[in-house]
Amino acid sequence: MKNSILGAISRREMIARSARAAAGLAAATTGIDAWAKTRKPRFRIGACDWSIGKMGDPTAFELAKEIGLDGVQVSLGTVQNDMRLRQSAVQQEYKAAAKKAGLQVSSLAIGELNSVPYKSDPRTIDWVSASIDACRALGVRVVLLAFFSQGDLRGDKDGTDEVVKRLKAVAPKAEKAGVILGVESWLSADQHLAIIDRVGSRAVGVYYDVCNSHDMGYDIYKEIPKLGKHICEFHMKENGVLLGQGGVDFKRVRVAMDEIGYSGWMQIEGAIPPGKPTLESYQTNCAFLRGIFGV
Repeated sequence: MKNSILGAISRREMIARSARAAAGLAAATTGIDAWAKTRKPRFRIGACDWSIGKMGDPTAFELAKEIGLDGVQVSLGTVQNDMRLRQSAVQQEYKAAAKKAGLQVSSLAIGELNSVPYKSDPRTIDWVSASIDACRALGVRVVLLAFFSQGDLRGDKDGTDEVVKRLKAVAPKAEKAGVILGVESWLSADQHLAIIDRVGSRAVGVYYDVCNSHDMGYDIYKEIPKLGKHICEFHMKENGVLLGQGGVDFKRVRVAMDEIGYSGWMQIEGAIPPGKPTLESYQTNCAFLRGIFGV
């Protein structure tokens, strides 16, 4: 009888212990799942609103969701619409559209600087300053400043001097807001670093376009490590072909990005073959990057 009672107690204790262990495992698993869901991914993939045919259009987020992206790089505006993203009401439209799609405004861009140069036009001083306010309102930390076409800085000492002067003036505001002004241009890594050194602010960085730099003949797999922490964001681009089918070796780009410990957004730009639909092309491009970057 005594042994039977002890045996029953032992069995009950074993069952209780098993139940407690199972409950503990379930709780631990739930905790891991919750952590995984809230953990910020190292890389996120977006697209430029102008590249998907939605420049200045909040419905860009609907298309981005269909593509499978995490967000959209949004244009501040144009001369024609008076840089409309500076308006609070327009900012609210974008926030609502992003929220509805379950995506993010990834960063801002002032592409109009290509035709209305920051190096010479006084209107652009206010545009860049206002873009910092827009970044704060939309909860983003990077704004792309474009220096192509009429804004090209190559061989333009006076223009470069003026850009440095203007960046120095606006940098304290950007620093206070936690916003980085990303210079995207035809310049080499060394030339970009010279500008950053002259401005002397952590609020000025390089917006690195892998295709542009490759097309210029720069060794992008060495430039990325050289620029290091000064790279604020990437454009993943090819001209006229899908990502992975042009001159850029994106696996080597990943290695270079790992070398500098980069984490953040990469925006798909271009990479649409002639005659191919935007949606189909960008779905393919997005899947290609997710395969390489594991996101």
